[in-house]
Amino acid sequence: MSEKKRLKRKKLKKQLFTKNRLVILNEDTFEEVFSLRLTLMNVFVVGTIGAVLLILATTYIIAFTPLREYIPGYASTKLKRDATQLALKSDSLSAALQKNEVYLASIKRVLAGEVDVAKLSKDSILATETKPTDLKAEAPSEEELKLRQEVAKEDKYNVFEKAQSRTPIVLFAPVKGMVTEKYNARTKHFSTDIAVPKNTPIKAVLSGTVIFTGWTPNTGNVAIIRHNNGFISVYKHAASLTAAQGDAVKTGEAIAIAGSTGDESTGVHLHFELWKDGYPVDPQHFISFE
Repeated sequence: MSEKKRLKRKKLKKQLFTKNRLVILNEDTFEEVFSLRLTLMNVFVVGTIGAVLLILATTYIIAFTPLREYIPGYASTKLKRDATQLALKSDSLSAALQKNEVYLASIKRVLAGEVDVAKLSKDSILATETKPTDLKAEAPSEEELKLRQEVAKEDKYNVFEKAQSRTPIVLFAPVKGMVTEKYNARTKHFSTDIAVPKNTPIKAVLSGTVIFTGWTPNTGNVAIIRHNNGFISVYKHAASLTAAQGDAVKTGEAIAIAGSTGDESTGVHLHFELWKDGYPVDPQHFISFE
């Protein structure tokens, strides 16, 4: 049995190391073009080395070259990073677009004067009315009475030390003249009308950017300026405009000339509106016109 195995091994070894010749002949002349001496062992070794080199080359291409991006399931880290940045930018742009839409809606409300009076209490424009209740107030104790007297004395003799401005911003008067109609939120008159001589310069109440200039049949020449801290000032019934949309103006800079365009029956006057965060406010809380 062992002899048979030995013979088989010997025969296999002989087949592996038997030299063979690979010859390429010219078909017409039978001239030898190329010949190569090979053994089965040489073919096996060369084939194995070639397969290993092919696997190594394929692995290198997949792992370290841009060609891997064309293989399904693989993606570049740069592409992932760019996609993440683009997603963040798109979110930021959508948020900015929403803010611009809200801002434009506020500007339209300023131009049209469309304001829900019920919402004006948000900025304390309208005083809320409270109905008296039937509950009886309890009589203050002696300690409470003493405390009230002490506080009253402190307030009496320290008025100037504790006094503070009601508004942190002081605005420049656009014109000086007589107030013919005051701000009244209950009647939806969200402006202050000031009678002035003809051709009186109308000045910006605060530095800012002119966001609108134009003419309408009802309001004549109109200029709107956006300021910091959410303020918007509106100037209507001007005879002419000296500032254009997009101009940056300074406090006290002339932006228009007073006239009576759009409302000839009321004479020469300035229709002035002041808005804060999309809601109208009384200009006389900030400006002295007379």
